[in-house]
Amino acid sequence: MPILSVIELRKTYGDIIAVDNISFNVAKNEIVGLLGPNGAGKTTTINMILGVLEPDSGGITIDGLDIFSRRSQAVSRTNFSASYTPLPGNLTVLQNLMIFGRLYSVKNLSKRIEELLIYFDLAKFRNTKCGLLSSGEQTRVSLAKSILNSPHLLLLDEPTASLDPATASEVRLKIKEFVAKGEGGVLWTSHNMYEVEEICGRVLFLSHGKILLEGNPKTLPQEYGKKTLEELFITVAREPLTLREN
Repeated sequence: MPILSVIELRKTYGDIIAVDNISFNVAKNEIVGLLGPNGAGKTTTINMILGVLEPDSGGITIDGLDIFSRRSQAVSRTNFSASYTPLPGNLTVLQNLMIFGRLYSVKNLSKRIEELLIYFDLAKFRNTKCGLLSSGEQTRVSLAKSILNSPHLLLLDEPTASLDPATASEVRLKIKEFVAKGEGGVLWTSHNMYEVEEICGRVLFLSHGKILLEGNPKTLPQEYGKKTLEELFITVAREPLTLREN
């Protein structure tokens, strides 16, 4: 059974079709890249998976649980991190993790928090208010929050956008370890094609709300006559019709 199953998902805003009947899965121990230019439908798709937005039609299951009829059970298996959703800045790192841990009913919460503070090199900031941390440090706190409940589905939207290259590399390694050793899968969005090629086993390219391309990020560019994943991304953004002809 897939960790995540998206079936014929559609969302419109008036006459604008944001997501146009897309279907895809994320398997256990898999990192799938959801790629595309701004306005392609990535964030709308993620918000529907999180249950923040209601689709016009289609279905979503997490561990086989329908997120609309069994929302609380499905959401308890999910977590999320994005560079544009910082944690409350007036709370300390420890307070933030405590609150979210209680919301997710994490067992042995204090022990779990200590593990994550060490794992993300945050122990020295435990009593520091998140608003006083650098953007990179805040990102690491957000990532610690995102795996606090050992989610089966982890949604990461531009998770390393504010990190320097060395820290971003360390974070990618930690996410790989989390996926390899756990029971979950990851849906990852990024505009960094080097990062995507390094961490994702499969990618989906969205264009105007539709899945235009799907495949292995290391071999997909060559299938469409492109040298690099970045070159393919640019073509998806500027000339998607030329790819459909292939």
